[in-house]
Amino acid sequence: MASHGGNILPPDIIVPNPQTVVAGIAGGILFLVGLNQLTRKPHNGLAEKEQEENPGLVKSLLLFCYSCFLKPHTAGNKDSQQGALESFYASQAGVYDATRKPLLKGREDMLALVAAQLLHKFGQDGPNGKKRKVIWVDVGGGTGWNIEAMSEFLNVPEFFTRVYLVDLSPSLCEVARKRFARLGWSNVKVVCEDARKFRLEDYENASSGQVSPRLSTSGFFDQKRPEHGGADLITMSYSLSMIPDYYSVIDSLTSLLSPDGIMGVVDFYVQSQVDVQYRNYTGGLIGRHVNHLSRTFWRAWFDLDRVALEPARRDYLEYRFGTVLTANLRNNTLGAIPYYIWIGCQKKPFSSTSLPHEIIERIDALATESPYLLPTDKQNVTSTLKRAVERTAPEIRSKAFDAAIQNLSANLPLPSFFYQNHHWRIYYDDQLEKHTQFKDEYIYAFTWEDSRVDKDLLKLGRDDVVLAITSAGDNILSYAMQSPARIHAIDLNPTQNHLLELKVASYTALAYEDFWKIFGEGKHPDFRSLLVSKLSPHLSSRAFQYWLKNEGIFTSNSGRGLYDTGGSKHAIRVFRWISYAFGCRNAVRQLLSAKTLIEQREIWKSKIRPALLSPMVSNLVVSSEAFLWKALGVPKNQLAMMESDHSNCEAVVGSTPTAKGTRAHAIWHYMVNTLDPVVEKTHIAKDNPYYRVCLAGSFSRRCHPDYLSPTAHARLSRPGAFDGLRIHTDEIEEVIARIMPGTLTVAIVMDSMDWFDPDSNAAATRQIAKLNRALKLGGRVLLRSAALDPWYIREFEGHGFSGKRVGNRVPGECIDRVNMYASCWVCTKTENLPPPTPDTEAEQVRRTVQGVGEVDGDDDGAWRL
Repeated sequence: MASHGGNILPPDIIVPNPQTVVAGIAGGILFLVGLNQLTRKPHNGLAEKEQEENPGLVKSLLLFCYSCFLKPHTAGNKDSQQGALESFYASQAGVYDATRKPLLKGREDMLALVAAQLLHKFGQDGPNGKKRKVIWVDVGGGTGWNIEAMSEFLNVPEFFTRVYLVDLSPSLCEVARKRFARLGWSNVKVVCEDARKFRLEDYENASSGQVSPRLSTSGFFDQKRPEHGGADLITMSYSLSMIPDYYSVIDSLTSLLSPDGIMGVVDFYVQSQVDVQYRNYTGGLIGRHVNHLSRTFWRAWFDLDRVALEPARRDYLEYRFGTVLTANLRNNTLGAIPYYIWIGCQKKPFSSTSLPHEIIERIDALATESPYLLPTDKQNVTSTLKRAVERTAPEIRSKAFDAAIQNLSANLPLPSFFYQNHHWRIYYDDQLEKHTQFKDEYIYAFTWEDSRVDKDLLKLGRDDVVLAITSAGDNILSYAMQSPARIHAIDLNPTQNHLLELKVASYTALAYEDFWKIFGEGKHPDFRSLLVSKLSPHLSSRAFQYWLKNEGIFTSNSGRGLYDTGGSKHAIRVFRWISYAFGCRNAVRQLLSAKTLIEQREIWKSKIRPALLSPMVSNLVVSSEAFLWKALGVPKNQLAMMESDHSNCEAVVGSTPTAKGTRAHAIWHYMVNTLDPVVEKTHIAKDNPYYRVCLAGSFSRRCHPDYLSPTAHARLSRPGAFDGLRIHTDEIEEVIARIMPGTLTVAIVMDSMDWFDPDSNAAATRQIAKLNRALKLGGRVLLRSAALDPWYIREFEGHGFSGKRVGNRVPGECIDRVNMYASCWVCTKTENLPPPTPDTEAEQVRRTVQGVGEVDGDDDGAWRL
C-alpha cells in the first residue's frame, strides 16, 4: 500500500508485528483490491498503456502483497533513506501503477482542481498573447502517473514550460523516464533527489546555459533559501504521509512556490473534528471528523507499510500555506479509507505587488462601504496597525478584518476566504451555533419574491447600493441584472449563501446549456465534473465542500433534482402526496399543459381545489404550526398576524370547510386568498414560474425566472459582472451595523420584519434605527408582510421613515405572481436619527487586538480600531 516515493527511513524492525485483527482485515482489503482489478476494464488510453507496460494482473497482485507485507526490507546502508526506499520499491516498481489505482483515490480530482486554478490565473496564454512560462514540480512523483494523468485536463507539453518530477527512489524514477520517453514529452525532467535539497534555480539556470555551483551536503542547509521560488504548481500525491522529515520538506516548498503559485496535495488522513474546530483558516470542516474506532484501525493498518497518518502532517501543511480549497472524502471502494484533497497558496503575500495588510484593508472597505484609503507605504503590518489604532476618526470594521488581525498577530494563515479568486463571500465563523442550527440545509431552493414587481418598484440605477436577504439568490441575480454599484446579500443560513455562490460561479464559468440544466431543470449528470474542473476556482472553500458533498442533488437518477430539496420540499411533497391520494395527479399535468386561462380555471375548480382545500388537508396538515414553519418558513409571530387579520375581516364568500374563529379557518382563508387569484389571473404554465416549479419540479424554457434567460446569462457571464457583489453570512442587524452610515440606497428585507414580536418591539425598533443610519436620505426599504397593516410600519414612521403601501391583496386579486403576502410596502427615509447614547446596551464592546490597541464598540454596535 505504499504511495509515491518520498523520503523514508529504514525500519529498525525488519517485519512489523501488527495486531492479528488488523492483519486479518488487511488481507480482506487486499482481496478487494484484487477483485476490483479483476473486474476493472480499461476506461481510457492511459489505462491500456499501463496494462501493456506492466506485468499481468495475478503477478502484479502477488508482487504487491509480497512487497508490502512479507518481504524483509533491508538496505545495504542502514542510514540511507534511499536504500530503504529501494528495498521497498525495487521489486514492485513495474506493477506500482496497476496495483495503486483503486487505493489512491482522489488523484484525478486534485489534478483537475489545480488545473482549473492555473487556467483561471494564467489562461492558455500570457499577457499580450505571449505564452507565460509555467513550471510544475511534482514532489514524490514516483512513476510519473500524475503527470501523464494531467493530460486529461491540460496539454502538458504545451501548457507547461518545464515539469520536474522529484523522487528519491531510482526504481520508480526509471519507470517514469521510460513513460515520458514513450510519450515524447521533452519538457519533463525526472530528478532522483531528496526533496529537501531540490532547488529549482539549479535546473532552470542549467537549462539556460548557466550552471549554479553545487553545494556540499554540509553547506546546503546553511544556505538561506529565497522567500519565494518560481514554481507555479507544486503537487504531492500520497507522498506527504510517507516522508519522515515532513517538516523540513514542507518548509522547503514555501521557498519553491512562486508568490501567485498553487499547491495541490492528496493524501490519507485520520483526525477528530475536535482538534480543529476552533481554527478559522482550515477552509471548513465538512466531513473532516473520523470516529475513534476508524482512527485507531486505519493508523494501525497503514503503519504496516510505514505510512504515517498522524494529524500533524496536514496541520503543518495548513499552517505553512494559505488554504484555497479543501475536501474530506472516503474511498468507499476499499473500506471507506479517509483521504483529503487540499489546494493552497503562499501564506503571504497575495501577489508580488500587494502586502497582506493592503489586501485586508481593501476587502474590509468592500465589506463595509468604507472610504478608507489603502496605505501607500510598504512598512510592516504592525506599524500600519498601530497607525490605524491612533487614528482620531473612527473606522467601522468588518468581522473579516477582526479575524484577519487575530490571525496575523498569531502568525497564522488568514481565513481561507482571503485566498479566494473572488472576494464575493465575506468571512464568517461556521462553527457558531447561529449557523450550525440549520444543520447544513437550506430552506428555499428558489425565491418566493416576484422579481418583475421588484424591478418596477425599485428601478435600480448604477449608483444604487443595495442590501437584500439572499434566500435562494434568485432575487439577488435579478438585481444584478440592473447593474447597481453594490449588492450586499445577507442570510444567516450559510447554505442559502452556498446556493447563491453556486449560481454566481456558474454564470462565471459555464456555458448557458450547462447553466440551464443545473438551475432550469434542477439536474445535470455531469455536475461533479463541472464542479471540480470549472466551478471550483470561483467558489469559497466552504461552498465547494458543501456542493461536493451534496452532488447527488443534481446527479442522482432516483432524485427529483434541486427543486425537491431544502426545507420547502416538505410543502411540495405534501401537495404531491395529496394529489396522489385524491387521484388528481393527472389533473396537475393537465393544468401544466393548459393553453388558456379558462381551461386552467376549470381544471383547478373541478379537480384540484376540492382536494387541496379540503377539510382534512386544512385541519390536519396546513394549519399545523410545525408544518407551517418547517415547510413554508412561517414563524409563530407571522402566523399570529394572519390570525389577527382574519378575525377582523368579513366572512369568506363560498363554502367554508372549517369552523370560523379557529386557526385552521384562518389558514384556510389565507390559502384561498392566495391560490384562487393566482389561478384566475396568471397563466401558470406560461408566465408563473413560482407555481410552475412547485407543480412540475423544474422550470420550462418558456416559463422561468428572469435570471435563467439566455439574455441574463449573456449579461451576467461578462467579466466583472459580480465585482459589486458581497455575500454576508450573518443577521441583517449585524451587517448594517458595520456598514458606513449613509451609504445604502435600497434595503429589501422581504417578510423578515414579520418575525419580530409585537409585544416586545425593542429588537424591531433597534433594527429600524440601524437601517435609518445605514441609508442615505431618500433611501428606501422594500418589505412584504402577511398582514394588511403590519404593526411595525408605525415603528418605521416613528424613526425617520414615511411608509407607503404599494401593494394590497384583496379577495379575487393578485398582489403579484406569487401572491403569498397580504401587503407590500416601501418605507422612505425622510430624516436622520440622532446617534444613540454611548451607554446603549451592546454598544460598548471591547476586544484586545495583538497588543497594539483595542477594538471598541462605536455608537452603532460596530467594531472599530
